[in-house]
Amino acid sequence: MSSAPPIRIPDGFVEELKARIRPSDVIGRKVKLTKKGKEWVGLSPFTAEKTPSFYVNDQKRIFKCFSSGMGGDVINFVMETERLSFMEAVEKLAEEAGMALPKANPAAAEEYDHRKRLQAACEAAAEFFEERLRAPEGSGARAYLEGRGLSASSWSKYRLGYAPDDWRRTRAHLHEKGFTDSELLEAGIIKESDRGGEPYDMFRGRLMFPIPDARGGIIAFGGRALQPDAKPKYLNSGDTPLFHKSTVLYRYKAAREALGHGEGGGLIVAEGYMDVIALCEAGFGNAVAPLGTALTEDQLQLIWRAGPEPVMCFDGDRAGLGAAYRALDRALPFAEPGRSVFFVLLPDGMDPDDLIRAKGAGAMAEQLAARLPMSELLWRRERDAEPLDTPERQAGLEARLMAACGHIRHAGVKAAYERDLKSRLRDYLWQLREAKRAANYQKRPGKPGLPGSAQILSEGEPAQEVLKQGAREKIGGLSLVLRAIDNPGLLAIGAEMLAQCAFADADVVRLRDAVLDLANDGIPIDRGTITAHLANSGNIRAAGLLKDYPVTPQIATNGSEAREWLIALEQYVAMRRSSDQETGFGTDSASADPTLSPQEWRRQLQKVAERQALKVRMNEASSKRSDS
Repeated sequence: MSSAPPIRIPDGFVEELKARIRPSDVIGRKVKLTKKGKEWVGLSPFTAEKTPSFYVNDQKRIFKCFSSGMGGDVINFVMETERLSFMEAVEKLAEEAGMALPKANPAAAEEYDHRKRLQAACEAAAEFFEERLRAPEGSGARAYLEGRGLSASSWSKYRLGYAPDDWRRTRAHLHEKGFTDSELLEAGIIKESDRGGEPYDMFRGRLMFPIPDARGGIIAFGGRALQPDAKPKYLNSGDTPLFHKSTVLYRYKAAREALGHGEGGGLIVAEGYMDVIALCEAGFGNAVAPLGTALTEDQLQLIWRAGPEPVMCFDGDRAGLGAAYRALDRALPFAEPGRSVFFVLLPDGMDPDDLIRAKGAGAMAEQLAARLPMSELLWRRERDAEPLDTPERQAGLEARLMAACGHIRHAGVKAAYERDLKSRLRDYLWQLREAKRAANYQKRPGKPGLPGSAQILSEGEPAQEVLKQGAREKIGGLSLVLRAIDNPGLLAIGAEMLAQCAFADADVVRLRDAVLDLANDGIPIDRGTITAHLANSGNIRAAGLLKDYPVTPQIATNGSEAREWLIALEQYVAMRRSSDQETGFGTDSASADPTLSPQEWRRQLQKVAERQALKVRMNEASSKRSDS
């Protein structure tokens, strides 16, 4: 948590600040600059360029990056490269320039100075812990870190330390540095005794993780127990004037700097200190972690401030899944175009550190590449919440999905979620129905069966005996579809009209759709291909219709029989048009039929959209036939 900013910066303060700071000094700490005339030149920190196009002019007090188009003064540079707010950047540069930030009043000035004193106490404690890690008493902590694959250079990089296993060693050391018990208590470094004795050290015998604020200053600590039976395993500082764990992320400043300047992406949010360090060591330097609590709204806003599409990477166990669900619920209301959250659910029982040590950084990169969007995680959670074996439970799933969408504040994103989840629901329920049909199919002993059907054929029983809707001659449209199967050339002149026909018999519809599907896929049309296609999808009755109907004679596409076929199709197209008008169905007509597969449903919606254009073509064709 950064120091409280002044209420107002007086006129002239920022200009004086920029006048005191030489841009090349500040920028030169991040960019290797070479003097070229009156300017400095170097490689852009914003793009991966090979030829220098980044210029700094100390006289004009500006920088310009031609590869990215960015430019401005030294404050802009610090804001962009360190992802700081304007006030944070001004405060950082003012400290470097030795300028005292203006205070609103004496009380505000006193508070500001007091907070700086507390932060100095935390910094002194961090330095003490770092020294103790390298001392003989830190051998156990060093062994633990070496066992996790961390070298001494990594200890320094993350400022890791060791708190002596003593009740008052840290307190005594900080007294020597000039800090009082009152300051150390307020900073959360020591605690009051419940028995009325002297205050004692908050952290004892623990591996120490300093927690920096958004500007890099140490404001709190996390300590990991080194003894297996020690409780708790991880101990964090309590809330202080400097630190509120619900508003801070571990390693946030370094992570957003590693993320750099870009159009997409975001931070990787892991669950703990060692997970973050393991990710950073594996090359994923944009990793952060909340501090022992579920992700809060304040932390989410910090995360989105660094990048629009962060990735939540949680452990592959029940607790990790629960954390992912809580993060989903927290983020969903704030989803909007250009701002979302993705999720990585690691293999069962593994955390990022486990995965990286077992399978390497490449395995972690694969997991991140396969991240799930919020909509997918939401769908999986609600789908798997309970069995979907009754209409009531299926309705419950839809209700839960729509209730979740109701929390989304952005109207456009809310509507998009509703469309997506309704489509998923329809597809999934259709799959359940098909699976149930397949499960109900029973094969006679010793006889081959066709999977996926609820219809059973007895030995020697012709398909027509099973049909309960009458003889083949009475099945409307059957002969027209079979003529197209036996004469595929007819599809060149009548495929669109055939697609619009309203056949009453569901299996005639399936025959027709099989013909059109195979033709669209470029597969040659014949009875054997159609029969196999229907059998594989479990449509036994439709296959039986095709088997029992005599082969029709060959038809020339430019002859009278072809014209008669088209005229007959027109009747069924007219029937569909009339039916739609009577029922009031428009583009929703397909959704009224729950028996349609997802593919059939979408195809029907497309057909409805093409109806007006087809009507014009039909009228033209009818006029030509009348003229002939």
